[in-house]
Amino acid sequence: MPKLVYILAASHSGSTLLTMLLNSHPDIATVGELAPGHMEDPDRYLCSCGRRIKECGFWRAIETGARNAGLPFRIEEFGTQFRMPESRLAARLLKPLHRGPALERVRDLALAMLTGWPKRFKRICGANKSLVERVLRYYDADVFLDKGNRAVRLKFLLRTDLDIRVIHLVRDGRAVALTYMDPAVYADAADPALRGGGTGGDRSDEKCAMTQAAYEWRRCVQEAEHVLATLDSSRQIRVRYEDLCTNTDTALNGILEFLSLDPSARASDFRAVEHHVVGNGMRLNSTSEIQLDDRWRNVLSDEQLEIFDRVAGDLSRRCGYE
Repeated sequence: MPKLVYILAASHSGSTLLTMLLNSHPDIATVGELAPGHMEDPDRYLCSCGRRIKECGFWRAIETGARNAGLPFRIEEFGTQFRMPESRLAARLLKPLHRGPALERVRDLALAMLTGWPKRFKRICGANKSLVERVLRYYDADVFLDKGNRAVRLKFLLRTDLDIRVIHLVRDGRAVALTYMDPAVYADAADPALRGGGTGGDRSDEKCAMTQAAYEWRRCVQEAEHVLATLDSSRQIRVRYEDLCTNTDTALNGILEFLSLDPSARASDFRAVEHHVVGNGMRLNSTSEIQLDDRWRNVLSDEQLEIFDRVAGDLSRRCGYE
């Protein structure tokens, strides 16, 4: 049974950094997001190796292998998202975040009654498992690493034929909220030309006010807690972004021991390792230096901090942030 480790985190919580750090271990393989939400422009989108993704040898090998096996994988569409776009009702049922066991039972019952969904679900599960196996074979690795910011996807993955462990990565909600307010500046590649997957742009359509940003962070954390409550404690570990940045070796050693992997086998420079990762723009940065990003302390106004505290302060303190 393939082993999959899932990094569950609100978006812009450091999951791409953690992914690349863990990918420096020879027994771990990853593509970042097994089910990327969107790829701005597949013809211009950059793989983390620096090549356009359609010109990357790794991705061409994965696509060719999948096509030869008759699998529905394309670089533009992995076929790994749990969705059924031709059905408006399915789209509405799959859109909400995880809202606890009672409402999830309602969702599952409604989906099961949809013509075509059980068969589609089985096919999507097969696509995920197939891609995991192909990447593991390519790297000759034992553990596949996936990441995502929707716990509903993890809920579905837990029903597949995969041996799953979870890393719950948390970050100060005020820092995360700032990234939602201006993702291009606070949650993308350092070089403006490389933002948006390598196409540039200011991502102005994604900006939001603090009220919405704080609520989004709150819901992501709550959703994660709902799913993790159904998972045995021996199969999950919680890691703070701040600890990962300030005590990197200690944090990584703890994760690798949790995964029963030898911490000493990890490469000392994670940028020196081959990466073919999709997702957050920091994958396109060149520096190996790990620094704590706490710009929120100097950027957010007193009014914005008060709004955050009103919306999500109680949950933030419960997560250990004062």
